[in-house]
Amino acid sequence: MATDVAPAQRALGVHRVLEPPGVLPQAARRLDPDPAIGPDEVRLAVQRLNLDAASFRQLRESCGGNGAAVRAAVLGIVAARGKMQNPVTGSGGMLIGTVDAVGPESPLGLRVGQRVATLVSLTLTPLALTDGLAGWDGRTEQVPAEGTAILFARSIAAVLPDDLPDPVSLAVLDVCGAPAATARVVRRTAARSVAVLGAAGKSGCLSLAAARAAGATDLTGLVRDEPEAAALTAAGLADRVVVADATDPLAVAAAVGAPAEVTVVCVDAPGAEHGAVLATAAGGTVVFFSMATSFPAAALGAEGMAADVTMLIGNGYTPGHAALALDLYRSTPGVRALIDPRVAA
Repeated sequence: MATDVAPAQRALGVHRVLEPPGVLPQAARRLDPDPAIGPDEVRLAVQRLNLDAASFRQLRESCGGNGAAVRAAVLGIVAARGKMQNPVTGSGGMLIGTVDAVGPESPLGLRVGQRVATLVSLTLTPLALTDGLAGWDGRTEQVPAEGTAILFARSIAAVLPDDLPDPVSLAVLDVCGAPAATARVVRRTAARSVAVLGAAGKSGCLSLAAARAAGATDLTGLVRDEPEAAALTAAGLADRVVVADATDPLAVAAAVGAPAEVTVVCVDAPGAEHGAVLATAAGGTVVFFSMATSFPAAALGAEGMAADVTMLIGNGYTPGHAALALDLYRSTPGVRALIDPRVAA
């Protein structure tokens, strides 16, 4: 790794970029996952990865559902890139592990032996796997793993709570940016009506709960089929539950009906952009949290529809996002009813 890098650049992880030069770690094709740490870095002993939903879906579909092929694909990506970044979706996920070493200049406040979840993407986290993912069958988003990961001075990590199982914490923290940003948008706009596309998933159900807590009074949850509709209805998180293919814009508009002031997209498949715009009232806001979102499709589609909507890219970081998501899980039975079966599966 580069040693002649200014401290401000080191904090961003530039010294770990192998190619191409001049980019930040997320945009790099290859990172240096050397477990030897610099003075401001932290090394984690990896215990479990959580692949983001869009990436795992793409890998599963491209491998025809063959778990061994999915495992081989993940191992190949990490070996080639020094990080987990799906070359098709561009997304990664996050991980949990134990703090193994802390550089004397690290500002993260972590201590050796603490068990943490990274709140930064695997797409910018130097990662080396040492177990061949032998404990994973390639059929779940959560991946038992052994290896090392590196955190930079400007990385973010949360100490795992003692009161929740690790798989639950990992599932919730993986999407904790969605409910925090949803709550922020609802409060800032004083929105009363919110529609969530992909409402029965992890980020979707947490976003519904966050919108309610932030003051929204008319919540619509859109799901893809009747089993999901039944589960979301039983969870009691939405005032209306509707079924439609999120990639069919006319079907989405018809299902949602009266456009919402805020629409939150949590669908793990591409093609939900236009339906989200049609489901949003003039002057309203669309928040895209899916890693399958296409910016050109969203921007040009809205322009072509003469839609006066504000479109936000869901930033995975909002101050306090981890605590908010965990508290919503603890305090909202409907959220637990939807997330727990996914974790168990």
